[in-house]
Amino acid sequence: MAIRVLIEREVDPGQEGKLQALLMQVRGKAIAAKGYISGETLRAAKKPNKFLVISTWNSLDEWNEWQGSAERMKFQEDLNKLLLTPEKLTVYDYL
Repeated sequence: MAIRVLIEREVDPGQEGKLQALLMQVRGKAIAAKGYISGETLRAAKKPNKFLVISTWNSLDEWNEWQGSAERMKFQEDLNKLLLTPEKLTVYDYL
């Protein structure tokens, strides 16, 4: 069953461009990952240093495989350096 993953990130003001560049790189790699269906990135209208990434995956197992991959973990290390607070990640099932 398909799932949706929502990841909220708030970066240090002034680091928005670096975050956007990293997110584009991560998405480029995720597109090739098994189970990836789609993704989008949103920026809060009234808080420009807050971002929401929404991705859709074929299954929780395939998401977990991508999330735990060495490639993604390296990106995560780089992303974490830009964050004000730890990211918030939530996985949702379709009803």
